[in-house]
Amino acid sequence: MNIFNIITLFGGLAMFLYGMRMMGDGLKASSSGTLKKAMERITGTPLKAFLLGLIVTAVIQSSTATIVLTSGLVGAGIISLHQSLGIIIGANVGTTVTGQIIRLLDINSSGTWFLQLLKPSTLAPMALIIGIIIIMGVKSRDSNKVGHIIIGFGILFSGLMNMADAVSVLSDSGIVEQLFSRLGANPLLAYLSGASVAFVLQSSSATVGILQAFSTSGQLTFGEIYAVLVGIYLGDCVTTAIVCNIGAKPEAKRVGVVNILFNLCKSVLTLTVVVILHRLHLLDGIWDQAIYSGGIANANTIFNLSCAVLLLPFVGIYEKISHRLVKDEPVAAGKYDEMLDALNPVFISTPAVAFGRCYDILLVMFQLAKTNISRAFDMFHQYDPEIMKLLEEDENYIDNMTDHVSNYLVQISATITSHYHVEIMNYYFSAITEFERLGDHALNIAEIAATLNEKESSFSKDALSELSVLWQLLDVVLNHTAEAFRKQNLAEARQIEPLEQVVDDMVSLLKDHHLKRLRDGECGVFNGSEFFNLLSEAERISDVCSNIGVATVARATPGINHQVHNYISMLHSGRDEEFNEVYQKAHDEYIRILQDGKFAMHQKSDKK
Repeated sequence: MNIFNIITLFGGLAMFLYGMRMMGDGLKASSSGTLKKAMERITGTPLKAFLLGLIVTAVIQSSTATIVLTSGLVGAGIISLHQSLGIIIGANVGTTVTGQIIRLLDINSSGTWFLQLLKPSTLAPMALIIGIIIIMGVKSRDSNKVGHIIIGFGILFSGLMNMADAVSVLSDSGIVEQLFSRLGANPLLAYLSGASVAFVLQSSSATVGILQAFSTSGQLTFGEIYAVLVGIYLGDCVTTAIVCNIGAKPEAKRVGVVNILFNLCKSVLTLTVVVILHRLHLLDGIWDQAIYSGGIANANTIFNLSCAVLLLPFVGIYEKISHRLVKDEPVAAGKYDEMLDALNPVFISTPAVAFGRCYDILLVMFQLAKTNISRAFDMFHQYDPEIMKLLEEDENYIDNMTDHVSNYLVQISATITSHYHVEIMNYYFSAITEFERLGDHALNIAEIAATLNEKESSFSKDALSELSVLWQLLDVVLNHTAEAFRKQNLAEARQIEPLEQVVDDMVSLLKDHHLKRLRDGECGVFNGSEFFNLLSEAERISDVCSNIGVATVARATPGINHQVHNYISMLHSGRDEEFNEVYQKAHDEYIRILQDGKFAMHQKSDKK
């Protein structure tokens, strides 16, 4: 044995860990949307929660990721701590699936062509070849994710084979035999060794995989490794608990505490049962026998599954203890603090969940802005200082949400690689800017009403009637915008641009009417100036809605994204039949209302 064998061993370890990370990241990215929906709809049944935790972890190959995500969902108030308990235990069982995959190392070189195909020495290069073909040759939204999953699988097994080759050299030197025989003679040292390695690597699956690679030497026995295997559970859950505690609320921290409590109980139960069975000579047949990759995988699965079945009924006790260990903090006074707390850093590694939290807040922002616009227009009919305070308070909430979501999106942008996720991020960045502008325009309109109130002045009856018609149209535009964003509804989005053109026409007509009132002395110069300012704000509101509508259409229609200006020019040139039809219908309806109103007013004036 020499330094080159050690380099080969650690190089193989690096490849194994990178392959596992690459495969896990790909699986999380491709399944995060389904994972989010499943975990948000979880019921209070511990058995169903257990099965969900098992399946999710088996898919994404990481109990830490599952439990950290669960912690974030609990902290966001999406599921309760009680609902999460079964998921935590299921995640601990689901992580054993990786070991069952790695047991392919045990396949003998002799046998049928099918077994030859499953050998790591065949499977690894095949996975690498297939993965790179998919990445380079297949052009689809998910091809990169699938390709990275398969390549990660190939790298994982390539690393395992390198480790196994290095270990075979180390076994000739007797180092492996001496190391594990000492651990076997001291179960406490073995337990702490397993915990330490799992803590450093931050993965129980990776640590079990390393143990499986060492088993290819044929010098490991069940009696030497069982305590190491059990220690791995504690080391991994400590890492998970630390991640769960970073910037988390008490309820989220309790998820990590419950995971530690469960794994401590699992360790004590497993070690106690194994020692008792050994003392009763019931394990004599396997105690001193060589154990290989498959045996380690089976022992790991049996330990975890048995403890889950025995300890699942006691999840309520873990919950009570976690409440004693982690005290509640004072309730935050902010109206939307709980929603903002849902922008948890633990979700960033699962983009679908992170974007989902942003989406929820964006919907609230839009609704607040729309409500404020309605309040602002109402104040020209009857000014109310209490409504003004409420409007200003909600505008502050919109600004606060803007800051939080913007910062969170910046954090997400540093981690995402998928083109699909980049499109969502850009769309949300655009939406948050536009929604914040809506809130500003609402406040500007309200301040015009406040200024008129201070001057003990008001718009004329005719001006107020016209503003009511303008608000009716703006309300329709805002409703289409809400539906377009909320459901990514193209039909709703396509309604916005022609209606925005009608708003422009109406604003132009109202300016003409108001200029006539100024010339006729029906309105003062100061009021006239404020009326024009109000019309400008209304026009800008429709422009914001137009931007959201076009962004929604562009996101769903390839090719438009980089030619937005050409797309809008095409619509306004009269070459789009749908645009023309919606525009003409709305123009006839709302302009006729204004013209009929003016006609009625002129008739009334003539009679006088």
